[in-house]
Amino acid sequence: MDASGEREADVVVADGRIVEVGPGLASQHAGAQVLDASGCLVSPGLVDLHTHLRQPGKEEAETIETGSRAAALGGYTAVLAMPNTTPAMDCAAVVREVLELGRSAPCDVHASGAITVERAGAALAPMAEMAELGVRIFTDDGTGVQDDRLMRRALEYSVGLGVTLAQHCEVSSLSEGTCMHEGEWSSRLGLPGQPAEAEELMVMRDIALARLTGARIHLLHLSTAGSVAMVAAAKASGLPVSAEAAPHHFTLTDECCKEYDATFKVHPPLRNAADVAALKAGLADGSIDAIATDHAPHAPEDKERPFDQAPPGMLGLEFALALAFTELVDGGAMSEADVLGTLSWKPAAIAQMVDHGGPVEAGHAANLCIVDPAARWTVDASGGASRSRNVPYVGRELRGKVRHTVLFGEPVVIGGEAQR
Repeated sequence: MDASGEREADVVVADGRIVEVGPGLASQHAGAQVLDASGCLVSPGLVDLHTHLRQPGKEEAETIETGSRAAALGGYTAVLAMPNTTPAMDCAAVVREVLELGRSAPCDVHASGAITVERAGAALAPMAEMAELGVRIFTDDGTGVQDDRLMRRALEYSVGLGVTLAQHCEVSSLSEGTCMHEGEWSSRLGLPGQPAEAEELMVMRDIALARLTGARIHLLHLSTAGSVAMVAAAKASGLPVSAEAAPHHFTLTDECCKEYDATFKVHPPLRNAADVAALKAGLADGSIDAIATDHAPHAPEDKERPFDQAPPGMLGLEFALALAFTELVDGGAMSEADVLGTLSWKPAAIAQMVDHGGPVEAGHAANLCIVDPAARWTVDASGGASRSRNVPYVGRELRGKVRHTVLFGEPVVIGGEAQR
């Protein structure tokens, strides 16, 4: 199952690439290692546009090794590491360190770069130096670039570099001091709420700047119905705008915060049921291009702080595919092929990852996700392979389980078990 459609076939892999696809091939390759894919969907490996691996600087929460293992178990063959590390990935030296640490990882680790120095929003980072190392996505994720003129300059600069800027859409003057969505539940709980307009004003601005500059803009983890509508209109007018949604934003609502459990604190915050419905509709009609996990591990002691003091973020790499099958496919919004598109070949195209996203055809890199769509499982509180445990889906029954993951021809997950 890939962008070209679906068919029933065996897939033969050698020397890191797909060499043959067709029926009955196993009998023609005696002595080859065989991965049982009976009853499974064989897809191009999943690609995550939004992964917080925390290294360097926050290794108590996650490392490139542990985060990559979680990714492989979730069917991902490539992840884009976000730059809000300590120090920030705002120069070639830190990018080079992350790429080097990723060379032995069980998934392909790509680095994003910061738009501004130290993600402080004051001066442009040396994007050309990072682009020479292969960086194709730049973002100050965690904070939006607040200065309109600086964002315009960054977008103009990005055109010549052939890179994409990705924006954390949040106007800080409206979001500062808030810890959940502004609405019925923030009023009930007595917690300061962030209005939808904090996101939507920056979505509006950046769409306007994309029109002005002709630059590509990718909008991170959208969470509101208004944002989805603006992106749909921008796409209809031919602007080079793409967008992503995180699994928690189309599966959870702000009501989850009613027990003051900081596991459910995330940035942007969980919104209301109407926003959840709009995100599902946006994924179904293509207004939102990709599902991105925003995998954000935190050490347990940090998440045990009071709700308004705890850091925002949730785990996602090992749950995204099953959540999408359960909520979007079983809910009637999308087909399995459409969901795989939002998790694999569409994000691969946005991030310009040429070796990922398929198709499953001879000559292409053997980066594959083999998922059993009939498998049912219940999420536990262990956190899986991650060093952290901030899982908001504990007790939820999901459909779809990754059986194998193949990275450049090497099985890094077999039978649901990590091989390295």
